[in-house]
Amino acid sequence: MKKRNKIVAFLLAGVIAAGHGSVVYAAGYGSVVYEDVAWDLCALNEERMKLEVQEKNTDNDAAGNDQADIEERESPQSTSEYADIGIASVLNYVNLRAEPSVESEALGKMYNNSAATVLETVLDEAGEEWYLVSSGSVENAYVKAEYVKVGDEDLARGVSTRYAKVTTTTLFVRTEPGTEASVLTMLPEGEDVVVYDALDEYGWYRVSTEEGLGYVSGDYVTVRTEFRVAESTEEEKERLEREEAERQAAAAAAEAARKAREEEERKAAEAARKTQEEAAKAMARQQTQNAQQAQQKNDKVQGSSQGQSSSSFGSNTTAKPQTVSNGQAVVNYAAQFVGNPYVYGGSSLTNGADCSGFVMSVYQAFGISLPHSSSALRSVGYGVSLDAIQPGDIVCYSGHVGIYAGNNTLLHASSPSTGIKYTSPVTYREILAIRRIF
Repeated sequence: MKKRNKIVAFLLAGVIAAGHGSVVYAAGYGSVVYEDVAWDLCALNEERMKLEVQEKNTDNDAAGNDQADIEERESPQSTSEYADIGIASVLNYVNLRAEPSVESEALGKMYNNSAATVLETVLDEAGEEWYLVSSGSVENAYVKAEYVKVGDEDLARGVSTRYAKVTTTTLFVRTEPGTEASVLTMLPEGEDVVVYDALDEYGWYRVSTEEGLGYVSGDYVTVRTEFRVAESTEEEKERLEREEAERQAAAAAAEAARKAREEEERKAAEAARKTQEEAAKAMARQQTQNAQQAQQKNDKVQGSSQGQSSSSFGSNTTAKPQTVSNGQAVVNYAAQFVGNPYVYGGSSLTNGADCSGFVMSVYQAFGISLPHSSSALRSVGYGVSLDAIQPGDIVCYSGHVGIYAGNNTLLHASSPSTGIKYTSPVTYREILAIRRIF
């Protein structure tokens, strides 16, 4: 074989004419053409194979880049936990219906700032948007989209409340997020406290307690977010019936208290009348006696005697006794224990009680059985507003409870350092509920 000359061209396939008139056949994809007609076939195949390898590498790189683009496009994006939460934005309420139509049956109501999980968006016959939602006990119902804000995280956080429920026997609440921080107070198992912040990077939560804001470890609590949810038509009916029964019971209790008050006033008036009658009789007897004595004494002595007689009977009249309501009676009874100690888990009004134990024991003296739990006390009796609060009402906070003493003042077992005391104003911390027993 002759030594080959330099490469002058590459062919995909076909033939060309060599420089001396000879024909060179290009065997296939990536064939090589030399200036000389004679060439080394082994070398030619070698060059062709190198070209094929390069082409494959190029294709693989391109395919790899395409796959990376696809994976990047298809990679899941993180979404907010409130992305599918819809918040009602209305003056009062909006109906939840069985079908996306205002003519459809109403299954329940979403009141302003109540929440629902949005399952789907649909259009009615007029092309207007509706959401398929579930909220509370109302499932798979439709609401007009114009009355609901979806995915607004700030709004959702603003209208919801997060609670931490204690899952250990006794949980330390610390002044800082860490086990080395000092203990602010302790919470019993099952106690609910309001969560203000979540320090996710540390696994701690900032919560509200009687002693102020503190921190609890996420290892010993379960946290939940609560929204106001829809009310079904059945629940609304039951609520209205219950409220009516409560109103009637309250009216009956008020009527009974009025009658009792009137009876006390009648008895007091009768006692005062009898006292006055006795005083008048005694005065008449004294006057008769004075007259008889006057016949035996001179006018000066008689005048003095009459003056003394007159003044001596003026003090025999009695004032009309004051009457109190049952709630005020509770306050009057509880007030005698101010200054007694606070004891965690205790229920002794003299030797020591915690906040719920104090309330429980005070009402027990009036024949009322109440639970020894600040969270459970939020559901006793019936609810009243802050505007209608009266002495004796039970005021419930996050992790704490006390008795309203009147004059914007709370009477409660406050803490180990202060014991049973008065605190004003009653709104010194956020009120969760006000319950009335009588």
